[in-house]
Amino acid sequence: MSSPEPERQCPRCGTPYAEAQDYCLECGTRLPARSGLVTVLGRSWRRRFGWYPGDWIWPALLALVIAAVAGTASALWLTDRSDASGGTLVDTSPVASSVQQTTQTAPEPTTETTPTTTAAAPPPPPPPPPANQLTKWPAGHGGWTIVLDSVPSGSRAAYLEARQALRKGMKQVGVLNSSSYSSLHPGYLVVFAGIYGSEADAQGAVLNAHEHGYGGAYPRRITP
Repeated sequence: MSSPEPERQCPRCGTPYAEAQDYCLECGTRLPARSGLVTVLGRSWRRRFGWYPGDWIWPALLALVIAAVAGTASALWLTDRSDASGGTLVDTSPVASSVQQTTQTAPEPTTETTPTTTAAAPPPPPPPPPANQLTKWPAGHGGWTIVLDSVPSGSRAAYLEARQALRKGMKQVGVLNSSSYSSLHPGYLVVFAGIYGSEADAQGAVLNAHEHGYGGAYPRRITP
């Protein structure tokens, strides 16, 4: 056992005492308790083994434990990295080889194309007349148009007004004899602008007639 340190003396009689001693052997006074984790661990060591190497043993043991834990963690990390970077296992059995060969040599499916028939395109409309020439309504053809004005038959005012509409910039302007069409009241010459296939198309062109000064223009169906 190591000799008592000089500072460990009985506060009553001054007799030195050992570290793990609770009472003074000379006067029986209870010795002051030493606190702290190192003191408690040292006292437990002496009680178990009967000797104590010194307080230096605890930092040394702590450093040894830290080194052991660090070494174990490093070994586990290296093992995980090795498993993660490992190659893919390939089955080289005859069955697997035959399946692979069949997969590689299988012919690609062919796609048969069925010829499609294209409907015949409708004939193109007749070319527009010159800008200064009145448009004639196609014979036997029905449709929609914009009525710019109507004057009694026999008056040349309808043709004069139609040419005036051309000079204003209106397109496909002409004159119809209302007696030749069942959808019109007979006895009039009708000044029209445009030949349309539907009421919606004709309705969309009414605004253009209004912008050219024909505020009373309206769409009308023409039936032979």
